[in-house]
Order: sequence, then structure tokens, then C-alpha cells
Amino acid sequence: MTKLLCALVFYSAALQAQSVDVTQRANEFLSTLSPALKSKVQYTWDDRERLNWHFVPKDRNGISLHDLNEKQRAAAFALLKASLSNQGYQKATGILALEKILQQVEGRGETDSYRDPLNYYFTIFGTPAPDKLWGWRLEGHHLSLNFSTTKGIIESSTPSFWGSNPAVVPSGNERGKKTLKDEMDLGFELINSLSEQQLTKARFSETALSEIVSYNKQQAESLSPVGILYKDMKPEQQQLFMKLLNTYIKNYEFGFAEKLMDKIKKAGIDKLSFAWAGALKPGSGHYYRIQGPMLLIEYDNTQNNANHIHSVVRDLTNDFAGDILREHYQKEHN
Repeated sequence: MTKLLCALVFYSAALQAQSVDVTQRANEFLSTLSPALKSKVQYTWDDRERLNWHFVPKDRNGISLHDLNEKQRAAAFALLKASLSNQGYQKATGILALEKILQQVEGRGETDSYRDPLNYYFTIFGTPAPDKLWGWRLEGHHLSLNFSTTKGIIESSTPSFWGSNPAVVPSGNERGKKTLKDEMDLGFELINSLSEQQLTKARFSETALSEIVSYNKQQAESLSPVGILYKDMKPEQQQLFMKLLNTYIKNYEFGFAEKLMDKIKKAGIDKLSFAWAGALKPGSGHYYRIQGPMLLIEYDNTQNNANHIHSVVRDLTNDFAGDILREHYQKEHN
């Protein structure tokens, strides 16, 4: 069997596995719920709630981990695990765990409910089935993961927000832990690999932006075309850039990550840019973005003395399955 054929067989098997896992895991989760909980967790696909996303501590719709018993939580996390890679799953659960650390850092009591790893909400949109368009969301402080599925396969996993406070745990048993380690370290490694001339292109401001520009907009848009293009980097810098890019893309489960990377490549790797604002060393505010014809990734670390990360991935054409919906409506119209 040729290498190409092996790759196609492997890719097909990955998609089939996803088809079984995600839809099946969603239904297994729903089957553990009482009618009352089902009525809270499930919305129609076209409900406006599907676009109502945010990453700050707030009351949310759906059902929280507080609402679930041990068996139900296990089923909920099985759905999450089927929708992400191992890398992504570890980050997501690590973000939840940071709430207890943040509780201690801020000097809050054990019974404090503002910083609580159980204040994360699961919501399902539509009916999970191989022949249906449906989606689901996990959301709470510093985490918003939005999945859209059709024909039993995840076709959109954006917008996805990943945050970390503290970015580096300052004390205690977890001292030095970085939940979003590569997002931070590889960004610094790439910007500091640039020559002085390259740096003048890449660094558009000596002052970091105070927040990601796209924030929680329902529809992401291209930002100012600043930064250094991939094609203007040296080969070793391009390798670093791709390593940083994959840090975000490989958070998703294999089948979707492969499709998204293929889409990025078709739009043109040479058209991707890397832009930086702020300090060139850890400890002071810094911000970067990766942007291309259909992709926007933002990273910001300015709050809490530059120890508080916000990062987001947006597919400029397919957030919340925009591509799929346009195709569906065109067919319906025709």
C-alpha cells in the first residue's frame, strides 16, 4: 500500500471514528439527564443563544457542573474529550482547575463561588444525530469552546477562547505551572528570533494592547494588516511560526484539526502574518496575532502584571459553522 493510500485510509478512519464518538458521546450525555436538566441544556440549532458567547465570570444558560452528579459529569467530559485532542483536553481541564488556584491567589475563602471550577456550563444546540446539523458548547471563565457538527462530523470549532489566570502560578504546590505554556514561550521565541530589520515589520507598537481586539464579537473580522509575512521569515523562523500555529490548531480533535490546517494552507501560508505589540521579554505586557485570509489568532497578556492570558482562534469564514449555513441556505433558496 502506498504512503498516500495509507494516509487516506487513516484519515477516513479518523473521520469515521469522529462520526461515532462525538454524536454518540453527546447522546450518552443526554441519556444521563433528567427531563428537567434536558430542558435546560438543549436549545434548537437556530436559537440566538448559540451565538451568545463570552469568557468572563457570569451567569450562563445551559447546565453547570454543579447541576450534575458524578456519572453525568463523566459523560459530559467524555463529550469534551471526543471533541478535542489530548493536548486540547489537558488545556481545557487545566483552565477549569486554575479557578481553585486563582481563589487562593486572590485570598478568597474555600466556599467562594466567584472562582469555582464547577461554574462551567454545557449547552447543546439541535438534535445530535448523524443526519442532523447540531452543535454544543462548553463555557465559563476563560474558556469558550463552540462546536458545530454535520453528517456526524465536526465542521466548525470556532470561536474558541482559551485563557489562563495566573499565566504562571506564583506560589504553592503548582508554582511555575503554565497552562498555556507554548502559546507564551513560542511567541517570545519567535519574536526574539527576528533580525532588527524584521522586528521593525513585526512589532507594530512598543505598548501592548490591553485586550484581544476581536473580544467576544459574534462575527470576527480581519484586523489591521500589520506584522511580518511568513514568506519574509528565514526557514528556521518559519519552523518556529508553524510550531506556534500548530499549538492552537492541534487543540482540536484530529479530523477537524487536519481539515482546518488544510484550509489554512489552501488560503496561503505565505499570506499569514505575525504581528507583535509590547515587551519582548516575559514580565511586562505583550500581545501578538497571527492573521491570514480566513484565520485570526490573538494572544494578549497584560492584566495582573502581565500574568493573565487571553487567547482566541477565529475562522473568519466559518465561525459558528458560517460556511455550512451559507451553503445550506443557498441550496434551500435554489
